[in-house]
Amino acid sequence: MKKIYNPKRNEWKELLSRPTQSVADIEGTVIAMFEDIQKQGDEAIKKYTKKYDGVSLDTFQIEKEEFINAEEKLPVALKSAIQKAYGNIKRFHEAQKTDIVSVETSPGVQCWQEKRPIQKVGLYIPGGTAPLFSTILMLAIPAQIAGCEEIVLCSPPDKAGKLPPVVLYTAKLCGITKVFKVGGIQAIAALTFGTETIPQVYKIFGPGNQYVTVAKQLATKYGVAIDMPAGPSELLVMADHTAIPAFVASDLLSQAEHGTDSQVILVSTSKDLLDKVELEVEKQILALPRLEIAKKAITNSKLIFVEQDRDAIDLINEYGPEHYIICVENESLFLANTFNAGSVFIGNYTPESAGDYASGTNHTLPTNGYAKQYSGVNLDSFMKSITFQKITELGMLALGETIEIMAEAEGLQAHRNAVTLRLNRLKEVVK
Repeated sequence: MKKIYNPKRNEWKELLSRPTQSVADIEGTVIAMFEDIQKQGDEAIKKYTKKYDGVSLDTFQIEKEEFINAEEKLPVALKSAIQKAYGNIKRFHEAQKTDIVSVETSPGVQCWQEKRPIQKVGLYIPGGTAPLFSTILMLAIPAQIAGCEEIVLCSPPDKAGKLPPVVLYTAKLCGITKVFKVGGIQAIAALTFGTETIPQVYKIFGPGNQYVTVAKQLATKYGVAIDMPAGPSELLVMADHTAIPAFVASDLLSQAEHGTDSQVILVSTSKDLLDKVELEVEKQILALPRLEIAKKAITNSKLIFVEQDRDAIDLINEYGPEHYIICVENESLFLANTFNAGSVFIGNYTPESAGDYASGTNHTLPTNGYAKQYSGVNLDSFMKSITFQKITELGMLALGETIEIMAEAEGLQAHRNAVTLRLNRLKEVVK
């Protein structure tokens, strides 16, 4: 990992850049595939599945028997772990329900807000070297709590044309029956346009590689919403002399093993800690089964020393990390000044892995600096807020003139007339 000491503020932008390709590098491929799938549907999906996943499929949808077989194949301990995580995630997201907000803004004018579920949602679950079945819990549970009518799940097949049993078991546990063996750009395009077998949805959720991220952004041009631009995983740790070096190193490596384009950063006010963590990373990385992936990710990563806490705070908010671990003596200072982060983990005994799997918070989070503008997935991600209002006769008499004056000032005569006609009727009734 590269060490940087007291970087100047004018160097921060370059220092904190992510190891990602630009949209321009990827967009041409994505657009061509979208256009093909929009025209050819399932046939184009089959073509790209063979090209990118190396398998020829006649059908994409998972049948009932496959769900049953998957459950039988899983170890009891794994099923129990998934069920426990399911319970914690469900409890946390159920607690996010809010009541109807209702206010009489003036006599006879009642305004209220209610939340309604997005009717059709698509969940993208990455596959490849590490199928993220935990992401199913993170997306399907709040979708079910919100009351989404149709939940469609897509995930890339393996070379045998199968989905991992743990993916199917978790999907079934979450009540998802529409599961398709489709991944990558083609999955996002299928959810965007719909095909002969894959339903079109209104909003797409889920992380993925840079191609999936650009595909999701392109989907918005066709009227489909997305959760956020979620790309390669990243982690920033803020630690001082109170942090345990072995723990910090393990957290950095937990994200580095996600993919070669992941990035991890340690910011510290202790040079001694930086040195100790560097040694721990070198030692722990050798024991990882995903050694080569972690090694490449570590080359994108940095150890940064700053003198003052305030400089560290500003630098971290400038970066806007997806995952942010705070392990410092002055914990309250950093918490009070955290403005840009997807999810925050506090103290020596709160590893980022807890949020990835089972503590209850959601792990589908904004990356690439989008934590400055986006929230992570939550219950409201699957809902829309709709406002309602009802005005009584007395309410119209009291408010009508105000509306007329404002409409007149904007030169919108039809707006004014809609009120004037009602006022005239009410005045006649009063006579």
